[in-house]
Amino acid sequence: MSGTGKSALVAELRRRGLKAFDADDDGFSEDRGSGRWGWRRERVEELLGHHDDGLVFFAGCSEEQAQIRFDTRILLTVPEDVLIERLRSRTTNSYGSTETERRQILSDRVEIEPLLRRSADLVLDTTATTSVLADVIVGHVRPGESPSGRTQANAD
Repeated sequence: MSGTGKSALVAELRRRGLKAFDADDDGFSEDRGSGRWGWRRERVEELLGHHDDGLVFFAGCSEEQAQIRFDTRILLTVPEDVLIERLRSRTTNSYGSTETERRQILSDRVEIEPLLRRSADLVLDTTATTSVLADVIVGHVRPGESPSGRTQANAD
């Protein structure tokens, strides 16, 4: 969900030399109108299909994720007051800077986060540092490599 720390976590995973992609800044998303964004499904599937040499992390949230196979689904969540403060103060992404956008994000959070929780293999409160979160995620996915020899993780 917006403002939960996906981009910061992707940056930390990249800093560690891992393959991590952010749907917001790597060209995997497109505007669907009315303030809604969706994934370019074919592009995401192509990315995941061409990385058979180890861990691949993909961070984003879109209805298309239900149709894409991920070995591990991770939900990033944060208390509402922290979420609002992050949205108001972030400088790397303007989405959530207006009251209208924040209301939409909070509405989506109420509606969508429970659905994401049900399909998540791991739920993390992102009030922890990105370093700690990255440790937990990598520790969770490394032991469970898929039979194909690769692990793909999605952080919502």
